[in-house]
Amino acid sequence: MAFFSFAFLLFVLCVTLIYFVTPGKYQWIVLLAASYFFYWLNSGYLLLVMFASTLVTFLIGRWIEAENGKGQQYLQEHKDLTGKEKKAYKSEIKKRTGRILRLGIFFDLGVLLFLKYFNFFGENINKLFQLASGASPVPTLHLLLPLGISFYTLQAIAYMTDIYRGKITADRNLGKFMLFMSFFPQIVQGPIPRHKQLAEQLYASHTFDYKRFTFGIQLILWGFIKKLVIADRLAIPVNELFDHYENHSGLILFFGAAMYGLQVYTDFSGGMDIARGVSEILGIELELNFRQPYFSTSIEDFWRRWHITLGSFMRDYIFYPLSLSKGFAELGRRSRKVLGQFAGKRLPAFLAMFIVYILVGFWHGSSWNYIAYGLYNGVFIMAGILLEEVYDKAREKCGIGKEDISWRVFQMFRTFMLVSIGRYFSRGSGFMAAWNMMKLTTVQWRDLSFLTDGTFVKLGLNTASWFILLASILLLFLVDYFHEKEIHIRETIAAQSLIFRWIIYIAAICFVLIFGIYGPEYSASSFIYEQF
Repeated sequence: MAFFSFAFLLFVLCVTLIYFVTPGKYQWIVLLAASYFFYWLNSGYLLLVMFASTLVTFLIGRWIEAENGKGQQYLQEHKDLTGKEKKAYKSEIKKRTGRILRLGIFFDLGVLLFLKYFNFFGENINKLFQLASGASPVPTLHLLLPLGISFYTLQAIAYMTDIYRGKITADRNLGKFMLFMSFFPQIVQGPIPRHKQLAEQLYASHTFDYKRFTFGIQLILWGFIKKLVIADRLAIPVNELFDHYENHSGLILFFGAAMYGLQVYTDFSGGMDIARGVSEILGIELELNFRQPYFSTSIEDFWRRWHITLGSFMRDYIFYPLSLSKGFAELGRRSRKVLGQFAGKRLPAFLAMFIVYILVGFWHGSSWNYIAYGLYNGVFIMAGILLEEVYDKAREKCGIGKEDISWRVFQMFRTFMLVSIGRYFSRGSGFMAAWNMMKLTTVQWRDLSFLTDGTFVKLGLNTASWFILLASILLLFLVDYFHEKEIHIRETIAAQSLIFRWIIYIAAICFVLIFGIYGPEYSASSFIYEQF
């Protein structure tokens, strides 16, 4: 049941009606039933994989909390212990709960690695054996990937870790925790929620609110415009350029990479808008996952605005634990002696960042081009940090102020170019395909004949469709500009008269129905991040 289908809208309508006529203390059961029904429709028996992860995570969370409780009770009963003895006992409890946490992470992460990456590791192991002996010891398995497994796995890891750190208490009700792990608007492609932010909202009772309902409808309509009018229209030329790149060369390939970046943005953020809109109707606020990424002034800034919940997970559960660990502190101390204060001080943080972006790339997909994509972004982020003073000196010599519009436009343009180049790796069919596309781009980069020789029409869109696409992208950036300036469009629309508001809603519906990509020639594609 696709987010952008009539069946999904009918499903949401039915869930909403049942949800708000159900007594408050039972509303969470309606959401749980709806979420598991939705997941079953989309993944069938793979629902059992998600349930297994949910059950193990629930039990591990309770186990960690029970061990912590035993430790606190022991300390209360033995108040005569010396400070040194208390410290030793707390350390022992920490080690014990740490082992339990690693057990839970091993299970959840093991399921993800097996289903998503087994064939990737197997193929590479087989290549090594073929070079040595011609054998292929690892079989290729036909594995199916449960819907949203990469998202709910990180969600589970964050939940167990937060209990271990004492930030949250473990859920006592398995049914409610099942809802937290499977909430149907969020399960498809995120965001990756924290228990502290989402669980209480899911378990609480809500009453129907007309303003919240209209705000949700606005988000859903805007998500449909992004997905069906922009993203799926962009997919047509993007697929032609990337799937048949050997038939093209020069800047048209870079144009394809830039278009793919916009496709991913409108596809992913469009899905987020639909998820947030449905949740808002039900009285639940999901975390913001995008914040105008194409207004970024650096690669680092781009990743702070893009897939925000993934970035915050990597920061809180990987980067900080690594960079602040005893091993990295020792590395920093030694490297300062060898490399000097400037480089030695930054080495541990850069190494932790390097690991994070390898994992970010690997999280996106099981192939070397995704790993290259992660490394590409990590290298440019580190380069940007190291060259920040050089940029500032060059800017000052040119008489350009840090807050000047010209400087900000330059930074945005530079970031857009670097981000677009990285798209060769994230969309290419493999590492060598991405590398070959980059070479074909640079060989004839001065050739602008594609602007006049009808190449654009050959990419699958006629002139009218290109015009619709251009107008829609301009609308997208206008809305993002308003959001960047903290102009609240939804509040502005809500302040208008009832008739004017519904004219806007009907116009948006007609825009989707008339200009959306679907029907006999094209069909709406699945969300790019749906199988993550």
